[in-house]
Amino acid sequence: MVSVLIVEDDSAIRSALIRALTAGGHAVTSAATGMAGLSSAVDGRPDVVVLDLGLPDIDGLRVLPMLRAVSSVPVIVATARDDERVIVQALDAGADDYLVKPFGAEQLEARIRAVLRRLATATPDAAVTVGGLIVNPVTRGVTVDGIPVELSRKEFDLLYLLAQRAGEVVTKREILAEVWRQTYGGGDRTVDVHLSWLRRKLGETAAAPRYLHSIRGVGIRLVDPSADSGTAAGGSASGSS
Repeated sequence: MVSVLIVEDDSAIRSALIRALTAGGHAVTSAATGMAGLSSAVDGRPDVVVLDLGLPDIDGLRVLPMLRAVSSVPVIVATARDDERVIVQALDAGADDYLVKPFGAEQLEARIRAVLRRLATATPDAAVTVGGLIVNPVTRGVTVDGIPVELSRKEFDLLYLLAQRAGEVVTKREILAEVWRQTYGGGDRTVDVHLSWLRRKLGETAAAPRYLHSIRGVGIRLVDPSADSGTAAGGSASGSS
């Protein structure tokens, strides 16, 4: 039995979700405000949290980092805001998935299964080394030639994905799906911006790449500069990303 905490201020929506998830065999608790939801998440230790953004006391985008500071519980954001910027903010703040209202109970249950499946299969991995770059998923630490590099959460997730697939071209659609949990198009600018920040912190640029090479119209390839210096120049193209 999966325990689900619903943080939703609309009583009709909250009641409908409670009935549907309970009928599906889940143990469901609920809260109508952000602060009550935080308290329930910490005290009740649910398996997953379904979080509305439009809460009466504190916006869900503020609740997310507060929750992430004290818990790693998977969070599915349920929001009426379908603006890409808001969705990206929610994912960057710690959400594992999102649903845009209105949505059906079956879709919510599928998302719950998906985030729990990812959690169940996630195991601590060894550090990935590519040339002088070391990415440690356990400590979330990064060093380049022995020098620590401070990255944001999404910058680290992006770098770790690319490092795990070093030498391969990873498409922006794959990056959006794996790092931002977005399965639709339109997020290329988000990827480009984070790649630009990441390159700056790694001491390179799109015009003069070392590790991160853009393959025009395809995606990004992370390489060992010493091993790939000959082939990278032929396959990469400079640009804004």
